[in-house]
Amino acid sequence: MERLLALWIETLSEEKPDGSTLRDYLAVLDALTVLCPFTETVRLGLFVLPVRAPSRFFGGEAAVFGAARQSVRDLIGREPSLGVADGLFCAELAAREGVVVPEGGTESFRRSQPISVLGRKDLATTCRRLGLHTVGSFADLAPARVAERFSAPVLQLHRVARGELSELKTQRDATLARRLRTARGEDEVAHEQMGFFGQRGAGDDRAQAAAYRVRQRLGVDAVMVASVRGGRAPEDRASLVPFGSPAPAAVETAPWPGQLRAPAPAMTLRHRVAVRLDDQRGEPVRVGSRGLLSAEPSSLVLSNQARREVVWHAGPWPLVERWWVIDRRRAHLQVVLAAGEAVLLVAELDRWWIVGIYD
Repeated sequence: MERLLALWIETLSEEKPDGSTLRDYLAVLDALTVLCPFTETVRLGLFVLPVRAPSRFFGGEAAVFGAARQSVRDLIGREPSLGVADGLFCAELAAREGVVVPEGGTESFRRSQPISVLGRKDLATTCRRLGLHTVGSFADLAPARVAERFSAPVLQLHRVARGELSELKTQRDATLARRLRTARGEDEVAHEQMGFFGQRGAGDDRAQAAAYRVRQRLGVDAVMVASVRGGRAPEDRASLVPFGSPAPAAVETAPWPGQLRAPAPAMTLRHRVAVRLDDQRGEPVRVGSRGLLSAEPSSLVLSNQARREVVWHAGPWPLVERWWVIDRRRAHLQVVLAAGEAVLLVAELDRWWIVGIYD
């Protein structure tokens, strides 16, 4: 088996919703590829590369370890756990423990590991009942006896325990390479016409590839896309996330009592606009303690003192949130103006604000 250097970075093992995990993983991969072109991606948080060739180039294994460790520190400010052993299975175990197994010592290192490292709870439970607590004791079982009692996947684990296989069948993330290509914008563009039933076409692929190139040149925040999250008001639910961020793992299912119902505005404002809402006498319209308007709205006055006539309104819908901490009180009002514009207003802090615009 080949002697491998494994780097385990725990902070990159769990994907964040903003896409930063994949970006940091790619940055570390690029840096390690400079040290060794044969660096492999196993799964999020884990990299492996052969030790022999880089150690000859850099002047020893210690120099390779130092260069790899420093690269990770410089890029993401984290301390990786490094390990060296023969084969991917043992190399990952060594990285998690932070040990360098000496040449010729991988066999004893593997045999000394607890049976749980094989990743099967049912197997570990059965083996412990039989008095087998280590990988070595499980490896000493005759293959025929294992085949009599266990299934085919356990036979594969038995071969790993005996050193006949260098890695677990489930050790690699089969989707990671494709996801990394997508994150780089390297997916192939299909030259086809847009279908009649909403499937992707060449134009969508070209736009996506262009967005990836812009992001690569200008940074992760250069291209932002709209996303909907949980919340009670439209201005709370709308957010901008970096292009290429992974989709939420699950659809927002919280009940959000008091949520403003459909129709939602076609556009929510990132920075709300202060306005004044007047009645027929030119007096400000306010929302009382009972959640009712003090008078019928007649006109909307903008910051430049331009006045727009109000022809229809709906609401208000009062909303009291987190009264035990900040006691935030606001009320939403839908307004249609004489020129045909429809806006969503919110009353808060004794002022009216435009927070959304309807089509």
